[in-house]
Amino acid sequence: MKYYIGIDLGGMSAKAGLMNEEGNILCIAHCVTAASDTAETTAAHLAGLAKQLVEEQEIPVSDVAAIGVGSPGVIDSGSGTVVVWSNFGWKDVPLARLVSERAKLPVFVTNDANAAALGEAKYGSGRGYGDSVMITLGTGVGGGIVIGGKLFEGYRSAGGELGHTVIRRKGLLCTCGRRGCLECYASATALKRETRASMQKHPASYMWKVARDLDGVNGKTAFIAAREGDAPAKKIVKDYVENLGEGIVNLVNLLRPQVVILGGGVSNEGEYLISRVRKYVSENIYAPESYAPLDIVRASLGNDAGMYGACAYAMERSLSAAKER
Repeated sequence: MKYYIGIDLGGMSAKAGLMNEEGNILCIAHCVTAASDTAETTAAHLAGLAKQLVEEQEIPVSDVAAIGVGSPGVIDSGSGTVVVWSNFGWKDVPLARLVSERAKLPVFVTNDANAAALGEAKYGSGRGYGDSVMITLGTGVGGGIVIGGKLFEGYRSAGGELGHTVIRRKGLLCTCGRRGCLECYASATALKRETRASMQKHPASYMWKVARDLDGVNGKTAFIAAREGDAPAKKIVKDYVENLGEGIVNLVNLLRPQVVILGGGVSNEGEYLISRVRKYVSENIYAPESYAPLDIVRASLGNDAGMYGACAYAMERSLSAAKER
């Protein structure tokens, strides 16, 4: 039996899981991370997680085939280098090498959003589908693409930036420097912006009762009020659905996956959101669903998606390397 370790690296913590060949997570370990730590210190923490997992399960290190790491930032997965991670001030950090030297195991690194997409594809809501796209609706809009059961990363791992496809030319200015990106209209940040603007325009809106004041607005505010029949809130939800739907239509027309998986905080609205998105997408995609069926579902692994995906990535890359030898 071979084992795989998957690590989901974040700005404040890291989570690691030990997976067997059957895709079962046997145990989990956590550690604190900090931008003030050096890359070497962070690598030592991650290697320590791997050591903790194998010791807890009392298995030889030699039975672990590889470690996978899902890291924020721009990642060159071929070399396992974090090209840039602005939150930690990292630039050209050879994370795979640093962790491998300390853990004495092969290490493979991919972007954290890609890892989450692979995790959902293999072990979550995408299980049973060959081709999937995951879109995460949080502070920004991220995601990943899985084709034929394998993660698609693009040239030098620079692809899959779903949030920075443009849905509105000359639209709102995005943090990336372009205008009209999907992230400007379908993120939780965008949803809160539009909610506050509508509340200021409609002082009698039920959204004021939900949020109490502008500082109390979150990604749920408009949805809660819309369910109560509030007209301004229903308009926000309608616009949000159409903006998100437009982005999905573009991705579907380009890639035609079997399933689109929605994750992130906004996806917690469940069928109230997803049924409306399905309707918009179904009415606007090019090839009819009678010919190429499309499912749109909610992610199911939650905060564990990245950990599962990092395990799957370690498995995928190590098996591929073994075939090449």
